[in-house]
Amino acid sequence: MKLGLQLGYWGAQPNPFAVSLAQEAERLGFDSVWTGEAWGSDAFTPLAWIGAHTERIRLCTGVVQLSARTPAATAMHALTLDHLSGGRFTLGLGVSGPQVVEGWYGQPFGKPLARTREYVEIVRRILRRDEPVEFHGEHYRMPYDGPGSWGLGKPLRSITHPLRADLPILLGAEGPKNVALAGEIADGWIPLYYSPFRPDVYGSLGATKPGFEVCVTVMGCSITDDIEAGLMPTKAALAFYIGGMGAKSRNFHMELMSRMGFEGAAQRIQELFFEGRRDEAIPLVPTEFADEISLVGPKERIRDRLQVWEESIVTTMIVNADVETLRTLAELAL
Repeated sequence: MKLGLQLGYWGAQPNPFAVSLAQEAERLGFDSVWTGEAWGSDAFTPLAWIGAHTERIRLCTGVVQLSARTPAATAMHALTLDHLSGGRFTLGLGVSGPQVVEGWYGQPFGKPLARTREYVEIVRRILRRDEPVEFHGEHYRMPYDGPGSWGLGKPLRSITHPLRADLPILLGAEGPKNVALAGEIADGWIPLYYSPFRPDVYGSLGATKPGFEVCVTVMGCSITDDIEAGLMPTKAALAFYIGGMGAKSRNFHMELMSRMGFEGAAQRIQELFFEGRRDEAIPLVPTEFADEISLVGPKERIRDRLQVWEESIVTTMIVNADVETLRTLAELAL
């Protein structure tokens, strides 16, 4: 099992330690560094900056939101970063959710599986550069010939020759159908809230190609004797995702927590969140749930928990941690 560094998306301001953390992770033997996006900073630009200050570590998006860019724009980002980094880029994609897609990007969320399938196919065609890209799908059409079209579009082929036609594409997926789609069309799967103790919750990946990756961000990582206190940041993040990262009628994160056996707690957390009682919602996140998807405790406990992860299907464990914790994990896992 490899180790990755999770930098995620920015909060109100950029992380001033992102480059130094990535450099230390590279020195320690970490395989990858990951960035994400929500509705603020983008996922690609920080990787370009980090790539310019590192030499070997893989540069991965976890995840780029499909509705933020056309498939062609995403392919252009990917082939550009892959060239600039000397073949270190990995493209992680995800559909996000209806609140973000329709509220932030102003795009319809309908039929996310079909959209994902078309999106990945177009990106792969562009990267293969076999011929000018012509695609007539339900969600994407190249050339565009719909309302407002001038009828002058023509199939094009990338001016730039991609460094790798087989650049890895990973899919972020929570629901069983999305997970199965990742196994079918992608080079890897990026789960959310993965618990090595409950692998059946996510459904089957089906038949996967050789070298298929399963890259998991552990929700919390802390070397501490006070496990409950160490899990509080994880509980706060979970409460935010379960309560606030989705509509009350449809929240994929809440649905996953419910499938993991914590339906009652998930519903109550969401209710409190929508009532504006966030401080009351956080302690209701079950310690068992937070603990299973985190690495928290004394060094000896971390070593034992790592063994469980090693025996799972996970190929890369991704952590968001300070320098000292990164060093300890490298010592224990690498």
